[in-house]
Amino acid sequence: MKKLLVGLALALSVGSMAFAEEQKAPAGAVAAPAAQTATPASSTAPAAMQAVPAPAAKPASDGKLKANPKVTIPIFLIIIGATMCVVVWSAKRTKSAADFYTAGGGITGTQNGWAIAGDYMSAASFLGISGMISLYGYDGFMYSVGWLVAYITVLLIVAEPCRNAGKYTLGDILSFRTEPKPVRAVAAISVVAVSTFYLTAQMVGAGKLMQLLLGINYKFAIIGVGILMVGYVVFGGMTATTWVQIIKAGLLMTGAAILSLLVMIKSNMNPIQFFNDIATNPNIADHVKLLPIYLKELDAGTATADAGQRFLEPGLFLTNPLDQISLGMALVLGTAGMPHILMRFFTVPTAQAARKSVIVAMWIIGSFYILTTLLGFGAAIHLSPQGIQKVDKGGNMAAMMLAKAMGGDISPFVGDLLLAFLCAVAFATILAVVSGLVLAASAAIAHDIYVNVIKDGHADQHEQVMAARITSLVVGAMGIVIGIAAEKQNVAHLVALAFAVASSGNLPVVVLSLFWRKFNTAGVISGLLVGTIASIGLVMVSPNMTYPNKVADDAKKAYTLLEKEIAAGKVAPDAMDKTLKTIAEKKDVEVKNRGGKSMMGLEKPLFTLKNPGIISIPLGFMAAILGALAFPSRRSEEMFDEIYVRQNTGIGMAKAIDH
Repeated sequence: MKKLLVGLALALSVGSMAFAEEQKAPAGAVAAPAAQTATPASSTAPAAMQAVPAPAAKPASDGKLKANPKVTIPIFLIIIGATMCVVVWSAKRTKSAADFYTAGGGITGTQNGWAIAGDYMSAASFLGISGMISLYGYDGFMYSVGWLVAYITVLLIVAEPCRNAGKYTLGDILSFRTEPKPVRAVAAISVVAVSTFYLTAQMVGAGKLMQLLLGINYKFAIIGVGILMVGYVVFGGMTATTWVQIIKAGLLMTGAAILSLLVMIKSNMNPIQFFNDIATNPNIADHVKLLPIYLKELDAGTATADAGQRFLEPGLFLTNPLDQISLGMALVLGTAGMPHILMRFFTVPTAQAARKSVIVAMWIIGSFYILTTLLGFGAAIHLSPQGIQKVDKGGNMAAMMLAKAMGGDISPFVGDLLLAFLCAVAFATILAVVSGLVLAASAAIAHDIYVNVIKDGHADQHEQVMAARITSLVVGAMGIVIGIAAEKQNVAHLVALAFAVASSGNLPVVVLSLFWRKFNTAGVISGLLVGTIASIGLVMVSPNMTYPNKVADDAKKAYTLLEKEIAAGKVAPDAMDKTLKTIAEKKDVEVKNRGGKSMMGLEKPLFTLKNPGIISIPLGFMAAILGALAFPSRRSEEMFDEIYVRQNTGIGMAKAIDH
């Protein structure tokens, strides 16, 4: 219990400094991740950063970004061919349920660390964080910190105990000393809910990415991704999924490193010059002047920095400290409750390998998010936020545009090659993540519901593997259907939902099952139901949803400011056409949105925080504790010693299978 309290205290203290915010992506865009901020930095810029203004970025393209199919298609085929070879190799090794769900427990710590990184670094993360930074600067960067901090919770609290106490799924951990059938049923529902929210965002992202870059019809893109995803899982199981994730993580790190190096070369490998280029860039300054928070600061007379310098300071996107703490809690604690992450700890042979895999993953993920910071700021400098928004209003194509621009400065072919490589990597990223999600959801249905609830645990290995494969096929097919249905929906809030449910429902019951003697069946069911329902309900009436009147108000503020600048003679003659065009665009946005309501039929949010973590996480813990105390179980208390020994020693854990 002492170890638990120390771990929770450390995670929450660090988490309270990690701030996140879910970006409002345009309808159907790649789900942009939440942003995060931390303790405000000084508003005084170094002298070097107030020097000569940086040259303006090249004007945005024509608002379109297209990859060269002659370069892109061969790279796609190479990556898909390599991963399909992995599936064929894995299929020969997948003979039992243990092989299918956990690769027989034979994945090494280093391999699993790379696979966790591959599972975690989604396309929404790769494209969304760099895009967030390119549009909101510092706030987007701080979101990256939260992803890294989240793994401290995983390392200290869940990695080793889950590996030692579980078998295949979240239900295995929770049902060890409780009534297995009701607990497995409720746990499976929670796992499927989290996986579906996250899967839908990834599928829509895949469709829009392929549609935008390659001109492929959205439905065909979704079906293509779905078929490959189902193939990886149905035939190769966890072994194929693991190696696809490892390959994808290596490719993603390579692409991000190459592009980051090209960005730094533009600044002579000098970080001072790099940030000076940001602070003095006129396009960045013009962009900041139209952001709602900057307009509010001007009205209140609290804007203390020039617009370019303001881009390097916190608060352009995140303004409510309570919201920031709430989002930080959900992010830091939610990762430890994500079913596809928990499932990865059952694939290693020892507790030591489980700990090593978390440490390896932390290094890879941390390095990756440093690189995305360079990509985001580099895109703002060399493409301009305005140019990025012409291609995608959520900024999700910033990294892709930067690849084409940086490579194009060397030669047009290099630009096409770099863009094609990153397109293929993003595609592989989506495949790897959705494969892990499908595997987690199908394991919950096949292993928890079919094998242990319906068949009461009496199913031979052949029947278990067949159930797992059929379930994976069904879950994959449902993913395709949902992805097509969600084409025109704003799916950004689904990422917030996934982490909210994981942190409010899954994490409390996992922690209490492992570390509290009095915890029992009633506590598990109460915690899962209350945490899940509270988090989903609060997100659906929160600012994560789109409120047309709010969009219209922000547009009105923006064009009103520009009209005042024109009246005061502050707009240069050569910028007048551009300013008038922006005013017309903002007025059009106001007209289109005025009088509309959210999908819940609300004109404004009932719950003002964008992530419910600060309320739903305590509710989940309280419901779990009160439920356990209200309906005590002598059997659960007596079995605590067994699970305590097991989670600390690994006694009774299945050994790795050597094929």
